[in-house]
Amino acid sequence: MEKEELKIVNKDEEDEMELQGYRVCRWRVAVVSLGVLCTGGFLLLLLYWMPEWCVKATCTRTTVREAEVVLLQSTDDFKRWFLAKVRVMLAPGRNPFDTQIKKVSALVIFANILISFSLQIRYFTLHSTKYYWNDEVHNFEVLTGLEDREVTCSTVHSEHSTGLTSNQQEYRRLFFGVNEIAVKVPSVFKLLIKEVLNPFYIFQLFSVILWSADEYYYYAAAIVFMSVISIATSLYTIKKQYVTLHDMVSAHSIVRVSVCRANIEEALSTDLVPGDVMVIPSNGTIMPCDAVLISGTCIVNESMLTGESVPVTKTNLPNPGEGDKEGDAAYSMEEHKRHTLFCGTHVIQTRFYSGELVKAVVVRTGFSTAKGQLVRSILYPKPTDFKLYRDAYLFLLCLVAIAGIGFVYSIVLSIMNNVPAKTIIIESLDIITITVPPALPAAMTAGIVYAQRRLKRIGIFCISPQRINICGQLNLVCFDKTGTLTEDGLDLWGVQRVEKGTFHLSEENAYKDTLVKSQFVACMATCHSLTNIDGKLSGDPLDLKMFEATGWILEEATEEETSLHNRIMPTVVRPPKQLMPPEPVMSPEQDMELYDLSAYEIGIVRQFPFSSALQRMCVVARLLGEKRMDAYLKGAPEVVASLCKKDTVPEDFAEVLEDYTKQGFRVIALAHRRLESKLTWHKVQNVNRDQMEANMEFLGLIIMQNKLKAETSGVLQDLRRAHIRTVMVTGDNMLTAISVARDCGMIPPQDQVIIADALPPKDGQAAKITWRYADNPTSHCVRLYLDPQDQYHFAMSGKSFAVITEHFQDLLQKLVLHGTVFARMAPDQKTELIEALQSVDYFVGMCGDGANDCGALKRAHGGISLSELEASVASPFTSRTPNISCVPSLIREGRAALITSFCVFKFMALYSIIQYISVTLLYSILSNLGDFQFLFIDIAIILLVVFTMSLNPAWKELVSRRPPSGLISGPLLFSVLTQILICLGFQTIAFLWVRHQAWYHIWTPQSDACNSSLRANLGPEHNSSEERDDHNIKNYENTSLFYVSSFQYLIVAIVFSKGKPFRQPSYKNWPFVVSCIGLYIFMFFIMFYPVSAIDEFLEIVCVPFEWRITLFFIIIVNAAVSVLVEGGIDLWGAKCLSWLCCRRRKVPKARYMHLAQELSVDPDWPPKPTTTTEAKHPLPGNPPENGSSYQIMADS
Repeated sequence: MEKEELKIVNKDEEDEMELQGYRVCRWRVAVVSLGVLCTGGFLLLLLYWMPEWCVKATCTRTTVREAEVVLLQSTDDFKRWFLAKVRVMLAPGRNPFDTQIKKVSALVIFANILISFSLQIRYFTLHSTKYYWNDEVHNFEVLTGLEDREVTCSTVHSEHSTGLTSNQQEYRRLFFGVNEIAVKVPSVFKLLIKEVLNPFYIFQLFSVILWSADEYYYYAAAIVFMSVISIATSLYTIKKQYVTLHDMVSAHSIVRVSVCRANIEEALSTDLVPGDVMVIPSNGTIMPCDAVLISGTCIVNESMLTGESVPVTKTNLPNPGEGDKEGDAAYSMEEHKRHTLFCGTHVIQTRFYSGELVKAVVVRTGFSTAKGQLVRSILYPKPTDFKLYRDAYLFLLCLVAIAGIGFVYSIVLSIMNNVPAKTIIIESLDIITITVPPALPAAMTAGIVYAQRRLKRIGIFCISPQRINICGQLNLVCFDKTGTLTEDGLDLWGVQRVEKGTFHLSEENAYKDTLVKSQFVACMATCHSLTNIDGKLSGDPLDLKMFEATGWILEEATEEETSLHNRIMPTVVRPPKQLMPPEPVMSPEQDMELYDLSAYEIGIVRQFPFSSALQRMCVVARLLGEKRMDAYLKGAPEVVASLCKKDTVPEDFAEVLEDYTKQGFRVIALAHRRLESKLTWHKVQNVNRDQMEANMEFLGLIIMQNKLKAETSGVLQDLRRAHIRTVMVTGDNMLTAISVARDCGMIPPQDQVIIADALPPKDGQAAKITWRYADNPTSHCVRLYLDPQDQYHFAMSGKSFAVITEHFQDLLQKLVLHGTVFARMAPDQKTELIEALQSVDYFVGMCGDGANDCGALKRAHGGISLSELEASVASPFTSRTPNISCVPSLIREGRAALITSFCVFKFMALYSIIQYISVTLLYSILSNLGDFQFLFIDIAIILLVVFTMSLNPAWKELVSRRPPSGLISGPLLFSVLTQILICLGFQTIAFLWVRHQAWYHIWTPQSDACNSSLRANLGPEHNSSEERDDHNIKNYENTSLFYVSSFQYLIVAIVFSKGKPFRQPSYKNWPFVVSCIGLYIFMFFIMFYPVSAIDEFLEIVCVPFEWRITLFFIIIVNAAVSVLVEGGIDLWGAKCLSWLCCRRRKVPKARYMHLAQELSVDPDWPPKPTTTTEAKHPLPGNPPENGSSYQIMADS
């Protein structure tokens, strides 16, 4: 079969994969089965670890259409492999949205008869997602839901608002499956098998079998005991995580819902399919699927998804009608999220009117929903990409290579000494088990676990522990402004009304009887999304402050009142009686007649909720007794002014706005429009938003004061001192953001701010960027250039960022290098900015309040949410402290954890090499370390030291130096190599020196090297062992190396346990100090005052007292040399290496450093305020000159 080109599934998405088709080949399967038998099952393990080898070894390549097995590879940096079996499903049709279908139940009952009439649908399942074969595109595709049909808003109302028949529902369920996010909790047996088949445990099993064959039973038993505890702990943790996730998901996954079939009927939520119409109960519910509202309004708590606890108002999807083709856009969950109820979110209340219940069309079900995708990301996380882990594998490979040398050496030595074949095999393989330390993974994890505990103590919760190490490398942190750098609550500073196109003088508030009936106050009182929940006003803090400033009262219709009326009972706002003019005295009859007319109330008929993308919200309201309705608009001043009639916007609008924003105020503009009398209540419910928000009359400005949090300036100063860049990413106004950036010290007073205004291509003209200084944006008479030494910062809006991203791709990296303020940024643009910063090799942190920052928090190397909700699932870290003081704490703990990982890895590498040196030297005399010597070293010394050396807390302040990001760095490698050479040197000295002693001879049980007085002290039983030592453990060389190597483990532990500037000094880590002192005392005790029982247990022989003194001096000199060399490397190692690098004029590894070097010698950078940068239009096949896609021109 011919090979076809690679297919791509999930194109341009996060989980994009290449797909290849294979067919099972019987003779290949037979050959592989034979290989599995011959290798004792090892080949099967290898194929289990390497799915691509398994497929290629047992299958032949074929077209994807005819494949029995598909092999998929992720297109990201990790290049992970997956295999999936292609299955066949029988169905009456191929399109799940087909309406002309046979009865599905018949297919089930009479399957044996109807097989010839049914179609075979090919599909495979991967990561809880089904991929169906599509003949039209010749590829496998995911069926997500109603969006697959690209339905327009009007089509949702016209074709999908009546619901499905039972037949249609059963047919669609064949494709979309049961509406359930099923988190299966694997059995303990399955988890055990999966855990045990880990390469590390297989290596341990191999080691245990080998040691048992060599009669090292005690050590083998100790390793089995440690492994069992490790596996049991791991199984408990994994099982607990599965159970927790299962309980979280299944708590509300199956509920009874009302659906529209022929009539409204009860059904289980598991039966829902895309296209079903469900009725939202008035008392609220937990949404079992993603659905779009087609009638009514809902108040929803979306904290489960966003971490934002403020309830959100969801309105029905607008119905543009048949005539309005332009406004009839395709439905998109992202664009129409204000009309979409997401799975897992809590509907608190509904607003409905008699005869038309609150209905929603099911859009997505199961794992396709927003909650399902969230659960999938938890079940199948991406591996953490960090240099430390890549280097760790390289380091292990180096250890394996060293083991290979020892393997060959031991074989050659044994053959030369005519050692039996069995002994040769065991001892040569034993070298490999010594070189690769079995406790390494547990030791590496310890530091992270301790850091996680310390973070929890200071109120920072972590759901991705591996990211703690990465936080130690952060060199840039992005901050959201409102609620993060500044206080959550806004205070009303004042209002500035507009009449007849002219600004009035600013006023402190709008709580005046003279303004009570003005359109300005009416707009403040109605244009919001506030709602009464349990008798308390709830909603956006800005809306709350604005409404409270009017002093008005908000009343909502109760459920009973709503059912009594034929039309909707709108939310009503009215001023307090004390603000209303006194009513004239009337007779009781007149009073009764005019009662309704005298009441001043405004009913909110329809809401167009606030949209981050549109930067505005709008309501339609009607004054009681008036026939015509009014539209009120509130939003960003620039946006509102653009939607108003030109003659109603004051000429000095830009100057007044600039004046307020430069002072750091948050400014909101208001507008009003009197609607035509032909617009009835029903027409308003279906009118397009764009039609409503046109030809408005500008009413004025509301000026809100957003105070900095008390901790903000101090924290930013600490980060600046530590050479960690800070960037502001906000949805607020540009000049307000720049002002706040200056106030908090993000932009120092002497630094210049350059605003980049980018315009998209228009009328045949190319996209262009105009540059201006923030201090005087309207004038070109300011300084015409910046000195190269001057510090400068770029600021841009979300619109400019979008243009630059699309048309100035190679300029974007230069801009983010000095970009400090990014204003009016939409949520997805925040994520794009994080990616742009990461593309120039920054380690990026993101700190936000969790509302609009979910994507950015997930994408950043270290995302920390200030949401009070501990279960903020969008972010790897969540802080209970509602200010940015958590950021330096996280970076300090990250640095401490990272340095701990380096210390532990270096120590474990030295431990294996020291033991390797001891064993290799002893092999030369056909000896080895004893079983209990191994046991004492590995349990009493190594495990005790490695788990206590990780306990050093983080250093109390952030320093400007950053820890290295990987193990493969000059100073670290030099440190390890020098300590290896020192240990090798002193062990070799001890090994050779003992053989040149006058008293030395080959040890036998009758040997008497000790003096008579010492022998008398030891007692008669000390040398009573007459049995022959088959392994030749007891000898003077073994005893000497055991003493020296035991002290070497402790020496390197102390030498590598670094403190300042990233961790507290080791003397403050009392468990480590107590462990080391205890071990030192014990070792010196058994060396200078031998105890026969201990000597017998550790298989140590008696050596003269003079030799013990000599060993003591060898150990002291070894310790002094190790400490001095390591201290010298710490002081001068980095300087020497940087001096050597400078001599070779080495290019910086990080892309941002390389760019900074290039720009420092570029005469055209930074751009001058009298220039415009214009995008080029290269001809097809003709790349732009010098690789640049833009040119700089002077303004005329």
